[in-house]
Amino acid sequence: MTSPGVAGRLGASDRGAASLFLLALGLVFIAAGVAGAAVGAARVGRHEAHSAADFGALAGAAHAVDGAASACGWAARVVAADRARLVSCQVDGLEVVVRAEVAVTPLPGLVRHATAAARAGPVYPICGERLQGAADVKRAC
Repeated sequence: MTSPGVAGRLGASDRGAASLFLLALGLVFIAAGVAGAAVGAARVGRHEAHSAADFGALAGAAHAVDGAASACGWAARVVAADRARLVSCQVDGLEVVVRAEVAVTPLPGLVRHATAAARAGPVYPICGERLQGAADVKRAC
């Protein structure tokens, strides 16, 4: 005449609940990992696009004196070497503005594009602005 007790009654009704809880917790961790990887891939793509645009603009500015065709040609070569696509190239005097695009695959089957723009060329004076590091010297207008 012994009774099963409280532990015996709870154990019989909760059989397998810990397994389901651990399975759900594991799925949450997997989902968080996949989301983190997707965010990381997007950030890397953005940095690659910025880098390609920066180097393309610098290459274009170095050849801006040869004309817009030469400057944009060099910018396109450098952007392509960075595994990016040249979206636009604008030359205004010695100033070159390059827009580059990189394909990003944050998740399998999902393709997005990261775009960045960069400018390279001479620095133009701005009236009344102080030179950095020189407290009392102003730029000429």
